[in-house]
Parts: sequence; structure tokens; C-alpha cells
Amino acid sequence: MEHHRERSDHRPQDLPQVLIIRPPPVFTLFEEKFISSKFQFLKAWESTLPLDQFLTNYAGSVRAVLCSGASLITLDIIRLLPSLQLVVTASAGINHIDLNECRRLGIVVTNAAAVYSDDGADAAVGLLIDVLRKISAADRFVRHGLWPAKGEYPLGSKLGGKRVGIVGLGGFGLAAAKRLEAFGCTVLYNSRKQKPFVPYPFYSNVYDLAADSDALIICCGLTAETRHMVNREVMLALGKQGIIINIARGAIINEKEMVECLVQGEIGGAGLDVFENEPNVPKELFELDNVVLSPHRVVFTPDGFMAACELVVGNLEAFFSDKPLLSSVMDE
Repeated sequence: MEHHRERSDHRPQDLPQVLIIRPPPVFTLFEEKFISSKFQFLKAWESTLPLDQFLTNYAGSVRAVLCSGASLITLDIIRLLPSLQLVVTASAGINHIDLNECRRLGIVVTNAAAVYSDDGADAAVGLLIDVLRKISAADRFVRHGLWPAKGEYPLGSKLGGKRVGIVGLGGFGLAAAKRLEAFGCTVLYNSRKQKPFVPYPFYSNVYDLAADSDALIICCGLTAETRHMVNREVMLALGKQGIIINIARGAIINEKEMVECLVQGEIGGAGLDVFENEPNVPKELFELDNVVLSPHRVVFTPDGFMAACELVVGNLEAFFSDKPLLSSVMDE
């Protein structure tokens, strides 16, 4: 993306400022890719001032903020920035942003979900295959020298023919559905609204979806309505052979009840990239061979990060050029 590298007559001190309270991982890794002739970054984390004082000092000049999931844009932050018009997150999720306050004040929000959809779908299906075929557990079995001592390892299950329920049929969910179809799975889904353009059966609630599925893949956003949506009742409906895959947000699942169900054998296994209180993970999960764990990284690849760089810069440059934004989420 070369347009943000064009020469400009603007001196750096003349450029509008984009506030970063805490740098997104993609910014830390590829900061040089964010250089633009349309704006400059105001790096709050480099200041020795308390954050509220720092924001107060720049309150009149900050029209845009760049953030990610680890940097909360709360009601208090927004109220300290009366000139704020745009929040750009380099993440797929937007639960770290006070959307209600943004809507009330007419502040536009953009995200980067589109650039992560394919990688997220690959990861979701990969986690499901790993749990079903016991790949990670078998790897540990071999590495720990247990094959000569204990003999044959238990067989895994095939993916083909499974009924897979997708919770949230947005970009991630649709991409996962296409991959699952290629494996010969039957796809079912639950979403806020029925999608008239897809052939998959729609379920208006997650309990009924779980009762009809061999596995659930969680792809929806975290909201007040979806917090702990997958609870003990849903997991019992999924059944003793059922698998849960979560690449969305940890708090969509009632983690305490999920741990109990896994330990008690009430569900068959889980593939988890996200957790309710990251980076803390329930220690009970470490002992379970039917659980595959990942540190909230499976949707990220260098290719995805590069695409996120381009999308973030594209949104910021469009904003400061009075052009249409590339990935506004406020109307979703």
C-alpha cells in the first residue's frame, strides 16, 4: 500500500494527531508500516504523565484513536477527549470500546475483522481437528517416551460427517463454514439474525443448536447478551462427546462451568484460544489431554498483520481526507 508513503509538504508538527494509549501488537511489530503523510501518532505510553493528565493536555487536538483489545476505550477516556470523532481498532473484536457512548456522541468505530477471517477460520478448524484426532496429546505421548512403555495410543475421531454448530455467522463464521463443508461436515448456525443468503439451518438459540451438534465453534462478538451465553445447560445439551472451540472471546463461555464439565466428562473436549481472565488460564485444563490451549494468538499471522496495517492506515487516511471509511462497524 504505497499511497500513505507519498511525499507531502506538511511538516510533522502540522499533521493531525492519532492517539495511541497502548500500542497494538501489530503496531509494535510493524511500526514503520504505519508512517503516513496524512497524520502522526501521539504515543501516550511514552509519557511520564498520568494518563488522565496527558489526555487533558491534548484534549482539543485528538480527533482519532488507534487501539486494540488490550487498550480499553472507556466512557472515562472518551469524556476526556471532547474532539474525538474516530476510534480505529487493529483487532477483530470491539468489546473493549464503549460502543454505546460512541453511538451517542457520533464517534465512528472501525475494526479489522475482515483481514483476520480466513486465518481465524483456519485456526478454528485446526483446533477442532486437533481435539478430535488427539494430535497435540499424541505428540506429548511420543515426546514423553510413553509409546514404548504404554503401547498403542487411543484412536481419535474423524471430522467428516460431524454436525458443527457455528455461533456467530459473520466473517469468521462464514469462512469456517466453507472449510467445514469441504471436510464433509453438516453446518448449523446461530446468529443475531437469520441469514437469508446461506443454506445452513438457523437456530434462534444456542441451547437448541448445541443439542443438534457434535461440536460448537464460537465466532461471535462479546456483548452483554453473549457473555456466559455458553453455560452448563448448553454444554450438557452438547453432550459427552461434544467439542467446544472458542476463537472469539473467553467470557462468551462460562469458564468455571466449562472446566467443571470437562473435568467431570460432561463434554468431550475443547480447543481454546481465548480465556475469561487472560493471561490466567484455569490450571485444571493443563491436565486434560482432550483440551488444546493457545495464548490468544491463533488468528494472527504475519500476512494478517500486514493486511491489518494497510486497513488501519487506510481508515485513518480516509478519515483525514474526508473519504468513506473502509471498515466501519457502527451500523452492524
